[in-house]
Amino acid sequence: MVCHFNGVHPTDTDVTLDNVKLPQVNKFKYLGSVISDDGTLDADATHRVAAGWNKWRQLTGVMCDTKMPVRTKGTVYKTAIRPAILYGTETWAAKNVHTQKLHTAEMRMLRWSSGVTLKDKVRNEYIRGSLKVAPITDKLAETRLRWYGHVMRRPEDFVVKKCLSIATSKRGRGRPPATWLTTVQRDMKTLSLQCNDVYDRNKWRDMIKKADPV
Repeated sequence: MVCHFNGVHPTDTDVTLDNVKLPQVNKFKYLGSVISDDGTLDADATHRVAAGWNKWRQLTGVMCDTKMPVRTKGTVYKTAIRPAILYGTETWAAKNVHTQKLHTAEMRMLRWSSGVTLKDKVRNEYIRGSLKVAPITDKLAETRLRWYGHVMRRPEDFVVKKCLSIATSKRGRGRPPATWLTTVQRDMKTLSLQCNDVYDRNKWRDMIKKADPV
């Protein structure tokens, strides 16, 4: 796979092994995440939704059982299905289209588990309250901030922390593209977090926690 993050397609990118030309692909899966040659998250977001549905189908005996308590279904979802959807998303520079895709998939799962359709005109908040499930968009921001905290508490010579410092210092003209760091800064602004808060691990964990309803 040849990356062209700036929109420019490199030339002369053929790779041969023992005089055999290796096939070139636009995306491939690595450690459970789908990496695209243009650096977008579209393929990975689709893959994460598919992984969540696969896990949901494996647990339909619980999630679609009308005799199963609603809170039990919510616990199963939070324990087994939601982690499959959020796997690897702590490094996403997610756009609205990606978060909306996760939100739509989650609500379809929760509605089917509750035996409620759109025709019943039941609000999403009521379904979440019955299952005791927080919005997946909030949990996405939580995982992103948790990983940011781990990185910032590393020693100063840690390679990822150096890369963050370099990325922060560079600023070109015009509106900069959305990056993981700018997404984290937006999350921090939403929660009124300060940079120094990250070094108090317990405080940081409590401040970013998006608890499920009780």
